Amino acid sequence: MRIETFGVIGAGAIAQAVARHALNVGHKVTLSNSRGPETLEPLIHELGPGASAGTIAEAAQADAVLLAVPWPHIPQALSGLPPWDGRILIDATNHFLTGPPEFEVADLGEQTGSEVVAGLAPGAHVIKAFNTLYAQHIAADPRHEAGRRVLFLAGDDAAAAAAFAEWADGLGFAPVNVGDLRTGGRLMQLGGSLSSLHLLKQG
Repeated sequence: MRIETFGVIGAGAIAQAVARHALNVGHKVTLSNSRGPETLEPLIHELGPGASAGTIAEAAQADAVLLAVPWPHIPQALSGLPPWDGRILIDATNHFLTGPPEFEVADLGEQTGSEVVAGLAPGAHVIKAFNTLYAQHIAADPRHEAGRRVLFLAGDDAAAAAAFAEWADGLGFAPVNVGDLRTGGRLMQLGGSLSSLHLLKQG
């Protein structure tokens, strides 16, 4: 399993940051949002060669697809898509129901956010990643004089997790697998010990 094409559902700061890294290493990137491809044309022009705008269904056909939309919009974003057939869905979301100043958080019960996402995307290999870092730290060069930016990840499928880790390493990040969506996902999501933790890996 190798990641060669990359799709993005959402076009906010995190989506743009990851898309730029993917474009910088030569991947073709299809971006999408709920308002239609035509609304993304200025962004596509800014991103340059390799970037294109598409529908959510078109973006979701890539080898790996980044989900970067607000929590309340996830069901609509994942509704009615073609079969995932084992492709990778990267869950970069956090379960905020509202933004500042309230920051109301959804009650997920015993589930983690990525388990909820996996339930809405049957057939996808869901990987939790990019949600623990602020957008400006994702956007910056992950290679620092003191080391590389650690990127935590969690997933239930070992092959998908390894493929994603290889891809993230190629972007310059230092991927660290912290387990499955239940255990690792809980560490990474809001309130978890890895949430908002910014680390550099030496070497």
